[in-house]
Amino acid sequence: MKIAVYLRNHMLDEDPRLLQLMAELGAKGFAVYRVDGRADISGGTDVILSIGGDGTFLSAAALAGDSGIPVLGVNLGRLGFLSENRPETVAEALAGRKYNIEDRALLHTSFSAPTGCRHIDGWPYALNEVTVHRSGAAMLGVDVSIDGAELPTYWADGLLVATSSGSTAYSLSVGGPIVLPDSEVLVIAPIASHNLNVRPLVVPSTAAIGIRLRSRDRNVLFTMDNRTVEVDAGTQFSVSLAQFPLKRVRLGESTFIDALVSKLFWGEDIRNSTGQ
Repeated sequence: MKIAVYLRNHMLDEDPRLLQLMAELGAKGFAVYRVDGRADISGGTDVILSIGGDGTFLSAAALAGDSGIPVLGVNLGRLGFLSENRPETVAEALAGRKYNIEDRALLHTSFSAPTGCRHIDGWPYALNEVTVHRSGAAMLGVDVSIDGAELPTYWADGLLVATSSGSTAYSLSVGGPIVLPDSEVLVIAPIASHNLNVRPLVVPSTAAIGIRLRSRDRNVLFTMDNRTVEVDAGTQFSVSLAQFPLKRVRLGESTFIDALVSKLFWGEDIRNSTGQ
């Protein structure tokens, strides 16, 4: 097996857990090499190891692009849904083929009016979410259409469109629902809404979502996962499901529900404790 190792934070280069993992992979006969960008990935690579937290995994997803190379998240941080694996478990699981490869939906954006910028890094895809956010003091108006049907204007600090993977990221923090990763839906949620009678909306993953911005400020912040640029306040763009998924490696018997319980303390209640 040929393994590309990606770190966004090079302060982790000398982390003892990383050094131990690299030694274990080498001892099991894996061909391991380091990458910093998409151009560094060589032919025949079987998996990309993302070393860090979920932010690093998002960068690794862009690195993998549409190559079909699966990404395995190794967590050296504190909280990870995408990077859920401890470095001590990786080498043995890969050597014993105790893993599954799952498809995670990606979002694709397409601009239909001048933006004042180009796509971030030339990569118009996002794994977790696409967001717009006010850049100044002025409230942001966001007109949204779903398959051509217009919704009432959102007046808010911003708005996001999230995948099921992104339901436990920014979407969760603005009151969006938790969605199991294999659910074929998208979430539309306002950020700090100035309307009291709007709620996050779940739509089919097949929906074509049109977005038009209105603001007294000249620019609006536009993000795709952990990448941010400024766009013109009158920008129009569409969001839809990408034609290809990201392939993610899941080790062992871990499940999304296990991650909810262990990382978000889902259902934490003394009455749910064993022996009570």
